[in-house]
Amino acid sequence: METAGDAAAAPRGGRRRARRPTWEASSVRALRRHLGLSQRDLAEELGVRQQTVSEWETGLYRPRGASARVLAIIAERASFQYGTGNS
Repeated sequence: METAGDAAAAPRGGRRRARRPTWEASSVRALRRHLGLSQRDLAEELGVRQQTVSEWETGLYRPRGASARVLAIIAERASFQYGTGNS
């Protein structure tokens, strides 16, 4: 029998979403360097402010939502390993 907590955790269709790795400050910085971009260049590519990229890289904030998903796509296409603790 499914509990209310189980129903809330699983999206419609019954399958649970796989958790994506969170972006640590060092991973964001390492990805940017791997791509050979400045903070300003990465910010322009993502449609965010340079200050936002700086805040991710210093650990003040972490990329969330669409920004985290776009970073994951960029990382995968650039053959960059992230979310493994070995960035």
